[in-house]
Amino acid sequence: MSDRLNAISPLDGRYGNAVKNLSAFFSESALMRFRLKVEIEYLIAIGNEKRIHELGPFSTTEQTRLREIYKNFNSAGAEKVKEIEATTNHDVKAIEYYIQDKVKMALHPWIHFALTSEDVNNLSYSLMWKDGLQQAYLSTLQLVNKELKKLARKYKKSSMLALTHGQPATPTTLGKELAVFYARLDRQIKQIKTHKFLGKFGGATGTWSAHVVAYPKTNWKRFAERLIKSLGLEPNMITTQIEPHDSLAESYHQIIRVNSVLTDLCRDMWSYISRGILAQKKISGEVGSSTMPHKINPIQFENAEGNLCLSSSLLTHLAAKLTISRMQRDLSDSTTLRNQGVA
Repeated sequence: MSDRLNAISPLDGRYGNAVKNLSAFFSESALMRFRLKVEIEYLIAIGNEKRIHELGPFSTTEQTRLREIYKNFNSAGAEKVKEIEATTNHDVKAIEYYIQDKVKMALHPWIHFALTSEDVNNLSYSLMWKDGLQQAYLSTLQLVNKELKKLARKYKKSSMLALTHGQPATPTTLGKELAVFYARLDRQIKQIKTHKFLGKFGGATGTWSAHVVAYPKTNWKRFAERLIKSLGLEPNMITTQIEPHDSLAESYHQIIRVNSVLTDLCRDMWSYISRGILAQKKISGEVGSSTMPHKINPIQFENAEGNLCLSSSLLTHLAAKLTISRMQRDLSDSTTLRNQGVA
């Protein structure tokens, strides 16, 4: 509790319990784990490449042991990575050295072989966002929409006066109005589920130059396609040093639309409560106002609206910023991407 009381961000403080499941996808420790996964899977793929005779294929047992490095990664491992980074002052290099500590010396030259940091980072951040959406965000959003569907059915015959321009219009039902929001969210959920995330793997400027110089007979384009697909992403084969983040921006805009639908819902519920169309339940022990004890304020809808709008503002910036990078790349996307989870 004391750590949360001293947190700078309300996500780690006041709202810590509500978002703690997101730590597995968007914390710094999670980023380390995803980077480890990319580095290890790349190492295994290099070993399986027939034209690279010096390394040779890993046995099933060896592959299992290598994958245990990221599958068993924990807080102690994260602390170790930070210790290494204190010396290197480079977070991806710290991951490379961490792996070196876990494997035999003969493998050291092949860890991060011919890669640029962005080869690791773009895949890691896309996997973080994709897994966070699919394994945490979507399940919560679907629960909300399932509840909306239940309420729409329950109150499908509960008549009320529709309001257009804030003025009395024609009859409607509460169920029908809730069904509007259900249908809107359902459409967005389907789009989120089917969205394809892109990944890049092409070296310092997207030309595989270091790879080709070292092993000119290897089909690095085919190698990259296989590796990226094996991670669950779609290959983007024409890039600079960075993957241009267009597919991430598209996903951010999907969440912005969800936020807009939910903001619309919150404002409508707030208005219905304000007009006396809907009533709130009194919860024993809760205080609605510090000076007006008779009040029950719609604080959940108001808090939700505020946080939804904040989320959309951050996502709008991420979508606009990340799709722009000077020439073959600049580093301004790096610090920006760290805020995916915050948004």
